Amino acid sequence: MSVEQTVETAAVEAAPRRPLPMQLKVGLAITGTIVILGLLAPWIAPYPWDTISMKTRFVAPNTTFWFGTDEYGRDVLSRTLMGTRLSLAMGVSATLVSLAVGVPMGLAAGYFRGWVDELLMRAADVLMAIPAIMLGLLVLAVTPPTLWKTSLAVGFVYIPPIARLARSVTLTLANEEFIQAAKARAEKTSYILFREILPNAWPPLIVEASLRVTYAILLGSALSFLGLGAQPPSSDWGLMIAEARSFIDRAPWIALTPGFAMCLLVIGVNLLGDGARERLDPRLKTRMGKS
Repeated sequence: MSVEQTVETAAVEAAPRRPLPMQLKVGLAITGTIVILGLLAPWIAPYPWDTISMKTRFVAPNTTFWFGTDEYGRDVLSRTLMGTRLSLAMGVSATLVSLAVGVPMGLAAGYFRGWVDELLMRAADVLMAIPAIMLGLLVLAVTPPTLWKTSLAVGFVYIPPIARLARSVTLTLANEEFIQAAKARAEKTSYILFREILPNAWPPLIVEASLRVTYAILLGSALSFLGLGAQPPSSDWGLMIAEARSFIDRAPWIALTPGFAMCLLVIGVNLLGDGARERLDPRLKTRMGKS
């Protein structure tokens, strides 16, 4: 090892590591707890989530049923825990659909520019002009609603924002020296897009994806609330709130429990996204280093 390499390695090792942002810590704690509860739901739920017992209808929260029971005597806590899995699956799968389509779309638009950029971005603008809930209803109206179709519909709704962000990052990276060097080596376009540009575009895309998970959960719950998402007797949070509408004055805990869980998950993921942005954004790193 040369003297220069030794000095550089020692400087890197001696550089103080920045502490994790508080938002990232809190977001990880909240989101991680909810994810663990969702994964362990079948084993930690105090009662079967779908067992009907007319003798225990509308039982208020007590030491036996911590969050009460619903109109069919089902334990609200058990149903909320099981609904965690559905809501997380909805948010994550819909975001993966958005990334799978939006990222290549944005890379192509930002790299080729010209008519390719115009065609792809005008198509994205048309989709963005339609309200998200209306676009989701339009996609689901043509076929009977199921959970996987709802995930596809929600993922389709959020393709344009992902594509526009990928395009913006690609436009910035396309003029960098390492891209020009790859072109000089006569590398294939696919290699430049997915081996040179994409790895450098992941930090902002990861942050955006984390925020889109919350939007997807909320939109999926809204569609379930309207009857176009999860179907009874599913324990989806949006469906639970919809079923509790008729009993909100008599048994408010049926709607409040999944509603509180949904709010907590959205807050946790948003804090996680803000913390990840602060951690990964090089501009924020530069500002913090100067301060």
